[in-house]
Amino acid sequence: MEEGLVSVDRFCAGSQAYFLTHLHQDHTRGLASAGGWRQGPLYCSPTTARLLPTRFPGIDASLLHPLAPGASASLSLSSLTSDRPLSLRVTAIPALHCPGSLMYLFRGDLGCMLYTGDFRWELGCDRARRAKQALLEALGGDTVDLLYLDNTYCHPSLNFPPRPVVAEQMVNIIRAHPDHEVIIGVDTLGKEDLLLHISRALQTKIWVWPQRLLTIHLLGIDENHEIFTTQTSLTRIRAVPRYSVTIESLEALNTVCPTIGIVPSGIPWLLKSSEGKAKPKGRLPAKSVRCKGRDEGLIEMDFDPLSPPKLFDKDSYTLPYSEHACFSELEDFMRTVRPSTVVGIVSTSFCYVNPRHHFRHLCSDNDDGTPIKNKGGDTDNLTPKRRQNGSATPEERKVRISSSSLYRSKVTKKRKEGCGARINDTEELVSVA
Repeated sequence: MEEGLVSVDRFCAGSQAYFLTHLHQDHTRGLASAGGWRQGPLYCSPTTARLLPTRFPGIDASLLHPLAPGASASLSLSSLTSDRPLSLRVTAIPALHCPGSLMYLFRGDLGCMLYTGDFRWELGCDRARRAKQALLEALGGDTVDLLYLDNTYCHPSLNFPPRPVVAEQMVNIIRAHPDHEVIIGVDTLGKEDLLLHISRALQTKIWVWPQRLLTIHLLGIDENHEIFTTQTSLTRIRAVPRYSVTIESLEALNTVCPTIGIVPSGIPWLLKSSEGKAKPKGRLPAKSVRCKGRDEGLIEMDFDPLSPPKLFDKDSYTLPYSEHACFSELEDFMRTVRPSTVVGIVSTSFCYVNPRHHFRHLCSDNDDGTPIKNKGGDTDNLTPKRRQNGSATPEERKVRISSSSLYRSKVTKKRKEGCGARINDTEELVSVA
């Protein structure tokens, strides 16, 4: 593979600049290379830069370039095939996925590309409105030639309530179980607003594991130690690593004292075969769609996230508190951006949906306005339009997208191979892998 120019959420040698959207594990693969990160300048949000040394102690801090939401930076790159200089300007846009998460808008000699990373801009949310305005101002009327879109929940049946609504549902569940211990499955970063809401509504502390508490304090949350604790005797509510919330673990806890488990996530999966027989225990059910999955035949998932919370198994609840955009939010985003073309950052999954299948009519490269056939794991050849500054005609530049993959944990389907893009320069080819 030819050496690249810019890599986003893809950390291997060969690029001249690297960008990290946020600090979830599926987006950081390669940062933990032997000896620490030494490959080149790494751009991220100030929040991510503050957290990085705790996750990757060997990282060279001098290579970190914090880029605040709304801020821009100019990059001077060099074509490795022609030695000509290349100019690129990148603007950071709030993604509202987890603390420190960013989108990146690239403009310059390579055209105009927007990489959303994981994001959720909820309809009617003030922060989302401000983020949208920041993006439109950064575009300045230009067209996005190529949009990399978070297609995690890119299906019309996947529409979730706003996060504050689901947070209140969780409070009600906990109130309805006053004599129970409560465990809540969370990631190592994210859903801090949910935990804060629960604590304030119920006037109680929440237990977290020590590394999680360090992250919370580095985020500037609860610096007076009034909300979060590592002492189990001070509260009946515990936020635990999401992978540890299984039906088996809940059964074991209930032999000691009454306990309920809550998984706040868009899709905690219970897979069913086409005959309707449930797969082995240990997974929680969720809403999804009838779709064809790899090696599994037809899959049905039958929890409606817009319905009231349901009890799955005897001690476990799952609620659609999602930090990824649902379908209606993706559609609104597409209507705002109206790119020339779009590809999903999750290019291969158990239940893959090509965003162009649903949104091609919102792309300017669509000739007939009709959806295209959906193919999981395919390779798309895409051609950004000519820019006003004279760059990238369809004949001069082509973009190639290659696939990544996912895995399913005991609690939920998670991405294993990180999303990510790599922009390479050749005489006539820009390759994005």
